[in-house]
This record gives sequence, C-alpha cells and structure tokens, in this order.
Amino acid sequence: MKFPQYRARRMRATPNIRRMVRETRLSPDMLIYPMFVAWGKGKKEEISSMPGNYRLSVDRLAAEVKDVEALGIPAVILFGIPEKKDDKGSEAYNPDGVVCRAVKEIKNACPALTVITDVCIDEYTTHGHCGVVAGDKILNDPTLELLGLMALAHAGAGADIVAPSDMMDGRVGAIRIALDDNGYKDTAIMSYAAKYASGFYGPFREACDSAPQFGDRATYQMDPANAREAIREVALDIVEAADILMVKPALPYLDIIRMIKTQFNLPLAAYNVSGEYAMIEAAARNGWIDRDRVMMETLLSIHRAGADMILTYFAKDAARLLRG
Repeated sequence: MKFPQYRARRMRATPNIRRMVRETRLSPDMLIYPMFVAWGKGKKEEISSMPGNYRLSVDRLAAEVKDVEALGIPAVILFGIPEKKDDKGSEAYNPDGVVCRAVKEIKNACPALTVITDVCIDEYTTHGHCGVVAGDKILNDPTLELLGLMALAHAGAGADIVAPSDMMDGRVGAIRIALDDNGYKDTAIMSYAAKYASGFYGPFREACDSAPQFGDRATYQMDPANAREAIREVALDIVEAADILMVKPALPYLDIIRMIKTQFNLPLAAYNVSGEYAMIEAAARNGWIDRDRVMMETLLSIHRAGADMILTYFAKDAARLLRG
C-alpha cells in the first residue's frame, strides 16, 4: 500500500468510522478502585497529595462501595491504617483489625463486589519496611510467616483475592500453602510480581503513613533499570501459583507490561499509582492539561500495553465517563 492510492486518513474521517476501527477499548469491567481504611469512626479525611481520595473509617465504607458498584466497577483493593503499630506489624494479621472489619462491612453492603486486600506489613510497622527488621537488614524468610497469617486473616474475613505487595522471595508460595492448609483453596492471589523501587509512591506513603524510617526498599523492590529481571520474578510467581500478575507502577513501565503480556498467559494487572495520579491532578488544577482527556489517555495506554485490569484512583471518574 502506498500514497495516493492508500490514504490512512480515510479511517479517521468521521467519529463513527473512528469508533468502528478502534483497536483498544476501555471498560469499567477492568477497573479496580483502591481504598484507604482508617481505624476509628466517622472519618472521611481527604489526602492532601491525592485530592478526591480519602481515608475512610469502616462505618463510612458502605455508601462508598455502593457508589463504586453502581458505576459498574467490579472490585476494590483495601489498604489499612491501623489503630497502632509495632516492629512486627501485628495489627496486619489481627482478625479484628481494620482491614478485616472493612472486608466484612463491604461484603455486608455489597456481597457481589470483589474485595482484594493488600498483604504487606509496612503500613503496620513502626519502621515502615515491608519485612521483619534486624538491625539495618530486612529479613526475608521470617516475613513469610507473617504474610501467611495476614492472608489468612483477610481470607477469614471474606476477602476474595489477597495481593502480596512486599516483594519478599517465596511469598506467593508461602501464602498459597497457608491458604490451602486452612481451607481457603478458593481464595485467589494477585501477585505484585514486578514491583519497582519507584519514586512514584510518595503520595501513597503519605496516605498510609508508611514511609521507611531508615534506608529504602531497594533490597527487595526491583531496580527501575531492569527488564529481564521482571520476567524472572514473574516466572517464579507463576510456579508458586499466582492467579493474577501485576506490574507496579504502570506508566514508566509500559514496556514491562508488554513484555509480560507477550510471554505469559495469566491475567495481568497494572497499578496506576499515586504519583501518576497526583501529577495529572496537579497539572489539571494549574490549567496546564485537560484532566479528563489525559486521565482517559493514560488508562488507555496502560490497557493498550497489555493490562487486563487497572488499579487506579481514577476508577470512579473514568467509569462515569465510560458509562456516558
């Protein structure tokens, strides 16, 4: 094909033609809405670096998840802000802790809504790391037992999917064994299979008060320079029986999403993280970009790269636009 016989613009001539030949389509069905659940009552505290997102106490969840479900969004993922913290993150695996209470409340309000829980102890520890600490080291194997306990607590409360985000070696297998041995064979695992040590997490750490109190997370989260390593990490999680894979963050790692989608045949999620959200919100509030247009273009790019599911703080606004 060559010009002038072939003219690519023929397929862009009208809105209806563009709709007919569109290769990638977003749907509310692929969106997952992250929610921050705080200890206490009557709380709805806006997160300053993530406008439009809130820390909600359990008693404020029902109205919020009913809105989510009404928009056609099939799932939420929960992050907890506990009553207290300690060096082992014991509130993370407390069956009466904030996330377990939240799961029960959501399932009571919206039984069909899929509830995913973040499995990581960083939000519950005084040191802010994702594993057990000894001196200045993050210990891998002792952390696995705590992650198993956390997953069991969430599954016992009614979570449909548990999502380990800690990046400890062997965590998926340890959680799968813990779930299976305790009668939760149907509880699925969404693994943060390729989670990078990114600078895009800042607003989230404000939301959960989970910044490390010393050092950083580079010894367990992935080096942003590495792509082949992501393939190895994903392959390990598949062997350990992950049901869904995830890449985090999304936008700086669209190439990683594409690589994983091409090489593996499991459902793939991508996390459009807090820093990505905050940049769009800040630019829009300064009048530099069209917020809704950039929001939808961003989500489209993540799906086009290969993500079947997108965890995004834009989920509700995007769903409203998609539903018309």
